[in-house]
Order: sequence, then structure tokens, then C-alpha cells
Amino acid sequence: MRRGARGRSWAAAAGIAVLAAAAAAGTPAAADGAAPAGRVEFPAHCLPSAEGTTAARVEADDPAPAVGDTVTVTYRLDRTPAETPPQGGTPAATGRILLGGAQGGEVPVAVVAADPRGAAEGAAGEAAHRVAGPAGAPRGAAEAEPSGVVMSGSFTVTEPGEITLAPGGYALPGAACAPAGAPAPVALRILAVRRPVMNLRGVALAASYGEPGARVRVSGAGFTPGAAVTVAGRAGAAGTADRVAATADAFGAFAAELGVEDRRTTGVVAYEGPSWTAARGSGPAAYAVVEPAAPAAGSLTMTQAGAAVTLGAVGYGGGGAAAGRIGTVTVTDTRGPGAGRWTLRGRLDGVLVPGASLSWAPSCGGGCEAGAPGAVGPEGAVLASGAGGTSTVDAALTLRVPAYTPPGAYRAALTLTLS
Repeated sequence: MRRGARGRSWAAAAGIAVLAAAAAAGTPAAADGAAPAGRVEFPAHCLPSAEGTTAARVEADDPAPAVGDTVTVTYRLDRTPAETPPQGGTPAATGRILLGGAQGGEVPVAVVAADPRGAAEGAAGEAAHRVAGPAGAPRGAAEAEPSGVVMSGSFTVTEPGEITLAPGGYALPGAACAPAGAPAPVALRILAVRRPVMNLRGVALAASYGEPGARVRVSGAGFTPGAAVTVAGRAGAAGTADRVAATADAFGAFAAELGVEDRRTTGVVAYEGPSWTAARGSGPAAYAVVEPAAPAAGSLTMTQAGAAVTLGAVGYGGGGAAAGRIGTVTVTDTRGPGAGRWTLRGRLDGVLVPGASLSWAPSCGGGCEAGAPGAVGPEGAVLASGAGGTSTVDAALTLRVPAYTPPGAYRAALTLTLS
């Protein structure tokens, strides 16, 4: 018991000295017995057989972390009803800090080193409480001794908002203590924020305008891999009726074809989720809906003087060329100014003679322009083009036949198209 008395006398003396120094320095908070920041007291029950008040402090190295950050926390025991052997005892002191508010759970902590600063502050605080406390109410010898136990741990912030930290149970060599009855009060509050994330989503269009009903190819990049994406028309800040669904690939890209029916559409966006947001959507790609041109007055027609073409004979064995002409085509264009130019094309369908080739030499009259002479095949060729008025179009045909082509009558179709 004399050892305990000596501990109380030392604590009281230290407390008086601290109060005197604080008064001299003009620090009213210390003189009034104010507790250090993050310090709380709570009744504790310690096994095997100790009860009393625990004074503890909880500190964090970052009072405003971002989601994903790791926060290091410290649990300081300024006073405990349990006997506190010198630091380095076996097993080492451990404890836990309880999280609440935006993020729940607990943080395991373990002793890191003896803390002379914590012991001195604990002693000064205890002495101040004893001096300012009511007369005749001394604390137990074990409570009066500062513990100097410092435990540390860390946790990762997973949710934004205010997170509360409160001291939980702790274990010292030879003793295990826990809050008696209600949990310990909150000692510290930190405010976690969500880390800003750059939005790299974007879209590009294969065409920047089109008539109502036109389909435009939309390419997107920067989206969440595998995410469902909505491609939609936009009119300023409002959406339009045009939309189509897509899915981002493993690289966050997609391609879709959007039918633009709504004449209000002035842009195209893409987004993840139920609606467009600045965080999960792309900026708009400009798109203009243009009205179709009014049809020109008048008409564009053609007639032909005989549709059949007969080519000459080729002697057997030597091969050679068989000549002929198409029936003259008359093109009449009464659409008027602004209607644009017309084009007359020809295409050979079917096999005329195996191994043979057909070519023509176009000619024009009436202001049209003849196409270039050359071969005519399934891919087609231009016979003539022009604009307005009446034009006549003709062409000389030549069929080159390979040697030893079997005798017989051969047929194929030469189709003329005016547009």
C-alpha cells in the first residue's frame, strides 16, 4: 500500500506543478482541468478483479481522409483501474477502437512503445482532477497512476461521411478490461470524403447531320467494362425520344447505331445507369436533323428505240470480235433548275459467252456527256450523264470471243438504269 501512496503523492505533485506552470503561462484551459482533445472517461470492469474509471484518448493521423485512404489511429490509456506493468511486458497490450456513423466495424490496436508524453499528460490531468475534485473523495491508488500505454492500428475508409471513433475494450499483461454497462462515449469524429474520379467517357458520330429517320453510327470509349450503356438523343439539357441500348466491351468501348427520328435532337450522349449524370455520362456529340429537300418539279424519263441487241457472227476456231449497237436511248429531263444531274448506267448480267468480254464506246447528243469507253460487266459502267432538256444516247458494242468457242446462240442481259 505504501507503493500506491507514493504513486498518488507523485501524481498530485506533478499535477500541482503542471497547474502552476500553466497558470504562469496564461493557459486557462489547463488551469480549468480541461481534458486533452479526443479524451473520454468511462467506467470499466477489469478481470480478474478491478473496477474503476478508464481515461483514454483516441487520435487519428488524418481528420479528413478520402474514401480508399488508410487512416492510422492511436489509443492512449491515460488511466486504468488495472495494474499496468512497465511497457514491454508479456503479452503486449492490445485493444480495439469502435467505428460508427458512416462506417462501422472495429480497428484492432496493439502497443507500439512507452509514451512519456502520454504518461505526463495523464498524470497532470489526474492531478488536476484530484485538486479540483470534492474534498474527501480520493481515487484508488491504481486509478491515480498514469499508464502511459499507447496502442496503434489502422483501417481503410470505405464510405464517405462522418465516422465516429470510440475506445473499446483493451487487454494488459495480467488484465482484460471492457466498458462497464454502456459503450464508451465517442472520442473523435472524422469526416471522410469521396475521392474525385475523372470521367473519361466520350462518344463520336460517323455523321454530324441527317434527315429524320436517318441512322447514325455511334462509337464510345472510357466506359466501365461490361456495363450496360444507353445511347440517347439530346436537346440542350433535356433528352429526346431517340435512344438505343449497347454494352461496353472489356476495354470500355462500344459501337451502336442510333435511329434519329426526333426533330428536336441536337446532340447524342451515352451513359451508364438509369439516367444521364455528369459522373457517369459522356458529353454530347453535336448532331443536326435536316429536313429533306423538296422534290423538284417536272420529271426525268427515258425511252429506248428497241430493247434487243443482236451481235454479228464469229467464225469457229479463230475467235474474234462480234460488233453491234444498243437501241438509241432518249432521256427527257423537265425537273427544272436545281434538280441536279442525271446519270445513265449499264450493267451486264449473266454469261454471254464463256471467256468472252463485252465493251462499249458511248456517244451523246443534245448536251449530255458520254461515258468513258471500256468494258461492261456485272459491276456496271456509266453510259452518259447530263442535266435538263432532251438528250440522245447511243453506244457501239464489241464482244470478243475466244478461239474454239462452241457454236450456238448465247444470251445475256444488258440493263440500263437512269437516276
